[in-house]
Amino acid sequence: MVKQNLQMLRGVSRTFALSIEQLPGVLREATADAYLLLRVSDCLEDHETMPADRKAHLLRLWADVLVGKETATHLTKSIADLDGNDPEVHVAQSAELVMEWVRALPNGLQEPILTHVHDSTLGMARWQDHGPYVEDEAALDDYMHEVAGRVGYLVTDLFAWHSARIRERRVALLPLARQCGLALQTVNVIRGIPKDYERGWVFVPQTFMHEAGLTRETLLDPAYLEQSLIVTNRLVSKAVRHLNYGLDYITLFPRRFHGIRLSLMWPFFLAIATLDKSWGNANVLLGEAKIGRDQVKQIILRTKIFGWSNRWLVNYYGGLIRPFANLSASLKT
Repeated sequence: MVKQNLQMLRGVSRTFALSIEQLPGVLREATADAYLLLRVSDCLEDHETMPADRKAHLLRLWADVLVGKETATHLTKSIADLDGNDPEVHVAQSAELVMEWVRALPNGLQEPILTHVHDSTLGMARWQDHGPYVEDEAALDDYMHEVAGRVGYLVTDLFAWHSARIRERRVALLPLARQCGLALQTVNVIRGIPKDYERGWVFVPQTFMHEAGLTRETLLDPAYLEQSLIVTNRLVSKAVRHLNYGLDYITLFPRRFHGIRLSLMWPFFLAIATLDKSWGNANVLLGEAKIGRDQVKQIILRTKIFGWSNRWLVNYYGGLIRPFANLSASLKT
């Protein structure tokens, strides 16, 4: 029987739910609860019609809830007007319940969850104050660190709690975890360009657009498609540079922790497949570029069977990343 927290998580992210389900025992529960807390933050940050000043206020209120300065009831009453039929909103309106689940975890798991989600949430609030534009690549990295790099820290600390062997490698794992977070978030930026644009946000760095002869207004103009694809391909190159650290991250986990490794492999390899689908694809700008279910199933099956082997992982990654091998030479970095 699927636990209630995993059922709720499936409603907002089947991919992450599937990955988390590979984790053992209490680690599975803790990671699911952590992602649900992050989904509360995501809902407040990404809500399509909520004004930025209200988002910033609610995010700071939620941050106070996470460190015990405010009650979850205060937050849920403050968002009672939102449509609870939206799965993301449903999670946010269930914040009291999710906090109860977290408080039922061992103390050693509660602290890293609440600390990292709190810090990420305040980062989101800061970016709502900043406004819906990104000046340059450094600013993009700053944003992505807040919403994804810190998530890398969080899961690494949970895994370190689980095993002394992993704890011994924590110092080496943390910077790689941040790079993995930036890699996955760069892929999200690429995939989300049209949808983000509709809600007023452009995460493509302004310097990228200007160097391609584009402006915010012309980024999605079909008349400028060739220039826009140069920009998206540059983001693909950036994602690859971050992903190159991901294999080191996964293989640092001892092979006997196959469930933990699988939970990391799946988003990692699905991100590479998404980049392959996105490279030079106008649908990234005009609609959506998605990988097929058969490809997802293939990745899951292969990694389940062979993913215990670091040598196989290196070879598999090398084959998937080969189309991008010359990106650094052909594009500005």
